Amino acid sequence: PKECLEFADYSFEEHFGRQIASYPPRAVLWDYIKGRVEKAGVRGCIRFRCVVRHVEWDDSAQQFTVTVKDLLQDTHFSERFDYVVVASGHFSTPNVPHFEGYASFPGRILHAHDFRDALEFKDKDILLIGSSYSAEDIGSQCWKYGCKSVTVSYRSAPMGFKWPENWREVPLLQRVSGSECTFADGSTARVDAIIHCTGYRHHFPFLPDDLRLRTPNILYPPDLYRGVVWQKNTRLFYLGMQD
Repeated sequence: PKECLEFADYSFEEHFGRQIASYPPRAVLWDYIKGRVEKAGVRGCIRFRCVVRHVEWDDSAQQFTVTVKDLLQDTHFSERFDYVVVASGHFSTPNVPHFEGYASFPGRILHAHDFRDALEFKDKDILLIGSSYSAEDIGSQCWKYGCKSVTVSYRSAPMGFKWPENWREVPLLQRVSGSECTFADGSTARVDAIIHCTGYRHHFPFLPDDLRLRTPNILYPPDLYRGVVWQKNTRLFYLGMQD
């Protein structure tokens, strides 16, 4: 709900001039965030269409050298900074496991990151790998829009809800042969599509090893004081790394 996303110094009511529903669509949230940026007057301090390629720490100067590519000018340049904040998030690089026989599968294999329209899977049997929120959400959408059946393959434990008759939970996928999938309990299912609901990887290709956060998707990543400050170099900050 929007109540969990509201800025402490800039309420939704201040921006829109009235109360709004708790679950606004994406366009409404974008307009609200844009309003907060405009109120603070920071837009002019931001360089858009610039990609950070490399960050290096100079211990003698106690500064970072940041190398950037300007996409509009197609040029590279470097600048020095006293502090660096990594705020690139961790929901853009999918974690995609591989199972034996994927090369022979005739249908579509995708990650939840690339899921766009449940109608694509109307009248199809789908397999979801993973048993967390994405599997629940995508499975429910596909079921609502007319998929033939939903099979959810879990690694640790099933979600355990009371599902419709054409929805079942099975142990982890072991192998694929054509359209037939075999699971850890020996059961099988023929499916038309496989959707990975298997989370994301922390991915920082612009950081060297001594500055790079290495962590699975957990609530308290290691080496971050208060979940933000990089303990090995307190001039480096990570935002939004918690799962």
